[in-house]
Amino acid sequence: MNTPRRPRSRHTALPRRQAGVALVVALILLVIMTLVGLSALRTVTLEEKMTAQTFDRSLSFQAAEAALREAETLVETTVPTPAALAACVAGVCGAPDSSATVRWADSGFTGWQNATAVANGPISITPQYIVEYLGNTFPCQPGTPSAGTDCKRYRITARSNAGNDRAAVMLQSIFAAE
Repeated sequence: MNTPRRPRSRHTALPRRQAGVALVVALILLVIMTLVGLSALRTVTLEEKMTAQTFDRSLSFQAAEAALREAETLVETTVPTPAALAACVAGVCGAPDSSATVRWADSGFTGWQNATAVANGPISITPQYIVEYLGNTFPCQPGTPSAGTDCKRYRITARSNAGNDRAAVMLQSIFAAE
């Protein structure tokens, strides 16, 4: 006789005890994401500082260049002839003393003339300039020997400083007046 067979029971294995690996992996990923985020924040902050400094320098450069052009226009229209080593009057000085400290590098020099202020939004910069008369013994047309040598030359120095911890720019040009 056949005995009825009992269906085999499937043994379901009991879930094994988890050792917390998922938690450790999640925490490691969280630390890595935090480090990447902090690195990105540091990079953005540094780029923001660089952009601000570039803007300051650009504005200071534009202000110094405007002062340089203003002084060149003054020389072109008035063609001053101050005496050698003469004191500075309205930013125009006599020929510099070759044995003394150059005027633009002398912190005690007070002959700077304020130029027209340059503004960009809330920032306003008042650049300054000095004009130094170099003499009237320069060739009027360099490279042409037959040209006269009685033309005047001026060294124009312009500076701009937007304030403490801001960019400072100094420009110079040699200007010929005939």
